[in-house]
Amino acid sequence: MNTPLDIDRQVRLAGLAYLAIILLGLWGELAVRGTLVVPGDAAATAARIAASPLLWRSGLAGDLLMQVLDVPVIVVFYLLLRPVSEGLALTATLLNLVQTAVLVADRGQLLTPLLMLGDAGSVQAFSAAQLQELSRLAIRLHGHGFGIALIYFGFACLVRAVLIWRSGLLPRALGLLLGAAGLGYLINSFALLLAPEIAELLFPAVLLPALVGEVALCGWMLLRGIDQARWRQLNPG
Repeated sequence: MNTPLDIDRQVRLAGLAYLAIILLGLWGELAVRGTLVVPGDAAATAARIAASPLLWRSGLAGDLLMQVLDVPVIVVFYLLLRPVSEGLALTATLLNLVQTAVLVADRGQLLTPLLMLGDAGSVQAFSAAQLQELSRLAIRLHGHGFGIALIYFGFACLVRAVLIWRSGLLPRALGLLLGAAGLGYLINSFALLLAPEIAELLFPAVLLPALVGEVALCGWMLLRGIDQARWRQLNPG
């Protein structure tokens, strides 16, 4: 069984991994796709990606590294919250793992623009305009796949929010913030699937609680750790 110092150390390391996940996510969405993708303009997007293929690939590499870092964070959350309710902790873990698997599969869409806009002979039957539109479609599909994955993560956040609130290992305010993050993810994802025009009006404001909640949680995990006395109470053996 983990001692209080052991679990505190693991939580702090998970906080560091969590911070890296957030930074890599911001890099991929803002610094890479945010600068290379021109909404509604397939030709301009294709030109930018063709001019900066390394930047585009760095975004994809960062995305995949995020999913690698997901694994230790998921494990630590399970170990931390299992004493509160093993069933709920396992539920959050499985939801999070589904999200990670969906994201890994979805990242392949981001290779399509590089293949379509390259010199591969297999795509020479398409015109330049067709290749540009197909690349734009792949990028849009990636966005929708991302939204689908966040449904699972949103529910995982809600379950963990309840566990954090009940545990006493972390401040209850962090549970509330994580719950708000989960609701933000769910609202954004279901709006994207059911009412895209509404999703455009909500984005990015609807995801602001998610950013605040996750940054606050990872920052506390990294800098403050857990209440070790409470951990002893939950694990008397």
